[in-house]
Amino acid sequence: MQELRLSTLKKTWIFDLDGTLVIHNGYKEGQDVLLPGVKEFMSQIPEDDYIMILTSREKEAELKTTQFLKDNGIRYDHIQFEMPMGERLLFNDDKPSGLQMCYGIRHSRNVGLEDTSIVIDESL
Repeated sequence: MQELRLSTLKKTWIFDLDGTLVIHNGYKEGQDVLLPGVKEFMSQIPEDDYIMILTSREKEAELKTTQFLKDNGIRYDHIQFEMPMGERLLFNDDKPSGLQMCYGIRHSRNVGLEDTSIVIDESL
């Protein structure tokens, strides 16, 4: 189990779509399928936090993709299509207090998020 111990500050969440939230390329083979634990994990994210989803899917898949996410109760603020297929890099500085301001969580493809939990730590 991987536990994310986070502050009470509002956060920005960035998720890859295929292989992280849904079965990789499932939409090309008929339909998307949520991976294990995704709905439960996403429901733990506070309402005030910002959620961005990135995908390499072509723009033509937008309507079908967004409808699937809506039908399955997956909340997000922005979804960006046609992203490059290479690595995704995030650079950020830490707070002077020492609070770590960015995390990189990697999972094997199609594993889902059931082994990851969120803990809001008021001492951070």
